[in-house]
Amino acid sequence: MLNRRTLIGTLSAATLVLGAGFAQAQDKMYIPLISKGFQHQFWQAVKAGADKAAAEFDVNVTFEGPDSEAQVDRQIDMLAAALAKNPAAIGFAALDSQAAIPLLKQAQAAGIPIIAFDSGVDSDIPVATAATDNVAAAALAADKMAEFIGDAGKVAVVAHDQTSRTGIDRRDGFVNRMKEAHPNIEVVTIQYGAGDQLQSTEITKSILTANPDLKGIFGTNEGSAIGVVNGVKESGATGITIIGYDSGKAQTDAIRSGLMAGAITQNPVGIGYETVKAAVMAAKGEAVPAKIDTGFYYYDKSNIDSPEIAAVLYD
Repeated sequence: MLNRRTLIGTLSAATLVLGAGFAQAQDKMYIPLISKGFQHQFWQAVKAGADKAAAEFDVNVTFEGPDSEAQVDRQIDMLAAALAKNPAAIGFAALDSQAAIPLLKQAQAAGIPIIAFDSGVDSDIPVATAATDNVAAAALAADKMAEFIGDAGKVAVVAHDQTSRTGIDRRDGFVNRMKEAHPNIEVVTIQYGAGDQLQSTEITKSILTANPDLKGIFGTNEGSAIGVVNGVKESGATGITIIGYDSGKAQTDAIRSGLMAGAITQNPVGIGYETVKAAVMAAKGEAVPAKIDTGFYYYDKSNIDSPEIAAVLYD
């Protein structure tokens, strides 16, 4: 049994070891990533890429997001909490490209670099944005839709929101491409389902009821696209071409079964990796490219099993 003096000495030694470990952990660069959410497989894949970069660059990275992509206030709270920890840099995927600007200005004033990822911010505060070229990707989705429906007819869009950069760019990329290159196709309605499958399912059923001659629907993210698939199934509609965005298991299953014609896949692991890499560079005062294009691909039954596509699916 330890006497009091021995016990105190043992505790003191343990405290020194723990303190040294804490100091060592504190010596590592701390980079929080605030995402739009964590409920979709897409965000889990982004986290995997961020974790990979964290290990490679020997930095501490945290990854969090609100329960729903409609919770702008919750995301702002997370950003404020991250700022309070005085990190080396912050990765931020804005749900609302305007709402976060006051906090981003605080970060800028404190000398904390902001790396936007997935969804840019309507500001020059972020030193870099690691993202898909969503306008070009949605334009490709429009071209593929046009091919499937014979370059004529009525289509609709079920989008995840009209406040984030991704929501705006994917909507406009699709709609503008139809106007420019496919004048015989009419986008009859654009509805917003907050990226929520259930909400997007009900929206899809309403669209189909109001437009019995509809030929196609574009779903602008994982939740939207699966909602469209479910809405078409539940309504009993036939002959509807569905083009999606992202590549979680529910979407790849829908493409393999023929319920969905095709979709755009991003490179979420690459987004997470490049965000952390850029944050480390910016924190060290190194030059970072203002735009980091992480790429996209169109996939359908014909190429879903090809090595190039399989590498960027996240199911």
